[in-house]
Amino acid sequence: MKTLKTTFLFVFATLLLLGCESKSKEITSKEDYSKYLSLKDNKSLSFAHKEIDFWQKKYDAAPNQISYLSQLAANYNTLFEYTGDIKNLYKSEDLLTQSNEAYNYSRVSTVRSLARNYISQHRFKEALELANKALAIGEGKKETQKLLFDVQMELGNYPEAVKNLNAIRDMNSFDYLIRLAKWNDHKGDLETAITFMEKARDIAEKEDNKVLKIWSYSNLGDFYGHAGRIQESYDSYLKTLELDPNYSYALKGIAWIVFSKERNINEANRIIDAIAASHNTPDFYLLKSQIAQFEGNKTEEMKNRNAYFSMMEKNNYGAMYNKYNALIYADDKQTAQKALEIAKIEVEHRPTADSYDLLAWAYLNVGENKKALEIAQNHVVGKSFEPKVQYHLAMIYKSNNLALKTKPIKEELLSSLYELGPNFEKKVNQL
Repeated sequence: MKTLKTTFLFVFATLLLLGCESKSKEITSKEDYSKYLSLKDNKSLSFAHKEIDFWQKKYDAAPNQISYLSQLAANYNTLFEYTGDIKNLYKSEDLLTQSNEAYNYSRVSTVRSLARNYISQHRFKEALELANKALAIGEGKKETQKLLFDVQMELGNYPEAVKNLNAIRDMNSFDYLIRLAKWNDHKGDLETAITFMEKARDIAEKEDNKVLKIWSYSNLGDFYGHAGRIQESYDSYLKTLELDPNYSYALKGIAWIVFSKERNINEANRIIDAIAASHNTPDFYLLKSQIAQFEGNKTEEMKNRNAYFSMMEKNNYGAMYNKYNALIYADDKQTAQKALEIAKIEVEHRPTADSYDLLAWAYLNVGENKKALEIAQNHVVGKSFEPKVQYHLAMIYKSNNLALKTKPIKEELLSSLYELGPNFEKKVNQL
């Protein structure tokens, strides 16, 4: 009897421990973020609307005061950031174009503002032209060099990007440190990138600068996630929301943790639906489509994918969603040729390793294995460390019977399944 009792106690204790361990793996808690899903007002949005009304009246009364246009543009840009409505980004562009034309492109701050608007639209070559215009003016050179670094990175002009990064070197500067973090992330040194981003966060906290704190917390949320430090990623997103309860990007980050790490489909969908009610962009439909795919719900998957394309048709997003479109089209043999056409445009507009990866992936999916391998070897290998890019590379190697090259990538990808998402687990295991 004593033995039986002891065994029972041991088993009970073991089950209890296992239960605790299982519980500890749950990172998110509805209590932490649910209050941000049902907010009735957005102070930043309300303020931007009031500002637009104020500056529009001033401009209508004094149309010769060109500086009012920049004030209006900045507030329309805020509307775009919080609502996702592309019309507000274009309105901001129109106002900045009017302002620049009135000043004959001689006012450096206005030129830079238009360049940043172009970056948001993925019009990177036009943004570079404006950044070079601003540099030629000469005023506020360091600010222009920051802009040049950002544009050159988007265009894949890395030697030029580094020149501009070195020109603004200052280890006590938030702006320098976040760009140094981006550079190290690009090189595949995520650990160093996080270190510099944390230093930037420390500066933001020391200065108690709300805008910079929001920026650094949300970006650290991403970086920690890439590094598999999910608890820290979650905590950073919560810190972001404490400062700005309407910051949808942080909520999207939490939705990804709930989906990819915890595999809680219903809760992930609940978060996404709440965000999309106030910040409606096409990518939310794609995320819901991914979730439906994982659930094995083909009807829901296609419904959300169709809603994505319907939104693309109703709004002119320019080149902003080219990458998404190419990846969707490449997955279906019937539309793979469309993916190839988009990928060629992306390479022309933005010749980065990621754009060449799209091109190689599209060629693979139209059956041109050798062509895909040639592009990947010349433009992708050792130049991008994104997990999806690495997965494409592994598939290209596999299709060209280069199993020895596939194996180490597969091992790396197995440690990146959180970032890739649950739908890639089976794909990676089959490499």
